Amino acid sequence: MSVQYDIIFIGGGIVGTASALKLLEKKNLRILLIEAEDNLAKHQTGNNSGVIHSGLYYKPGSLKALNCTRGREMLYKFCEEHSIPHERCGKIVVATDESELTQLKMLEERGIANGLVGIKRLTKEEIKEYEPFANGIEALYVPQTGIVDYVSVTNKYAKLIMKNGGEIKLKSKAVSIKVNCNQIVVCTEEDEFKSKYLVNCGGLYSDKVAKMSGVNPDVKIIPFRGEYYKLKKDKQHLVKNLIYPVPDPQFPFLGVHFTRMIHGGVEAGPNAVLAFKRTGYKKSDIDISQITEMLLYPGFWKMAKKHYKMGWEEFKRSFSKKLFVKSLQKLIPDLTEDDIIPGGAGVRAQALDRYGKLLDDFRIIQTDKMIHVLNAPSPAATASLSIGETISDMIIKNFKLN
Repeated sequence: MSVQYDIIFIGGGIVGTASALKLLEKKNLRILLIEAEDNLAKHQTGNNSGVIHSGLYYKPGSLKALNCTRGREMLYKFCEEHSIPHERCGKIVVATDESELTQLKMLEERGIANGLVGIKRLTKEEIKEYEPFANGIEALYVPQTGIVDYVSVTNKYAKLIMKNGGEIKLKSKAVSIKVNCNQIVVCTEEDEFKSKYLVNCGGLYSDKVAKMSGVNPDVKIIPFRGEYYKLKKDKQHLVKNLIYPVPDPQFPFLGVHFTRMIHGGVEAGPNAVLAFKRTGYKKSDIDISQITEMLLYPGFWKMAKKHYKMGWEEFKRSFSKKLFVKSLQKLIPDLTEDDIIPGGAGVRAQALDRYGKLLDDFRIIQTDKMIHVLNAPSPAATASLSIGETISDMIIKNFKLN
């Protein structure tokens, strides 16, 4: 069956649904969103730690900083209006060694530059007032950080999309895309959909969708698996809210941390190990063709040369509960191996350029008929409504929909 639409969105994660929703709030268009899986938010959106980020870490003026600080407040308001469980609980970022104090001060300065009111430097003694079991020589308290269930948020976006006249089709994986001067044809295994324009929010497969549509993404998506443990119920009192380490500025990951979840329980993690499949949630998930693609990409070896020491440490920690706990004990010394049990895992779609650089900011490519979101790292979930505003404005301007 062939159906004509104004715009097709590919990808049913939080960025795709937020962008489609924001566009429908501005324009009366025939919009279709297709998702390969049988549910929305099946991958990055549904497997993260549920943190509403403050904007502390990001370079002032960057897309990350601007979208996070704006999107955070938009998300809190959205959750309140639609009765989605959430909590603005705050977090602390803890320095456990003198060598981390310079980076902690830089984070404080960034937070202030990004408009975080009430951010506070804590002494060793004051840390205990916020997290009685946390260990550190100094810390930052960040009141804007919160927790939420992003699957619930995405499903609410989807309901509003359909309420505003949009269509969503699950189990609809794009297998080919034909672009000509008059229209774009997106073929799934069962259907064929025609539209004037295309927006690619394909996450883990965003580079492949771009190539399928004839666009050179100029990056390769490299999957990194983040593995979590959970605190046993009788040990959850060790964490009141959220406890983070001072991150390594050379690596685009935040390090293992403790997160109280909105529906109860406390997660510990994640680490960051190279996955051998784009949806490689288990160590045994391996796709030889995808591994070959990674190994043949010139940027992969440049990245490996630059980060092999860090990668090796993360890999060892992935197979050693003892090493994982040792990392966690830097923040909570009282924690033991018996206090945690295996939790879930998520896979991050990390864009890598041909020079071996792991992209830290958002990357969006535009053509006269298409927009491709090729890197939407954390805090993309927090910033989803702001990113949706940005992308919807780009669509209206770029596709001349005024």
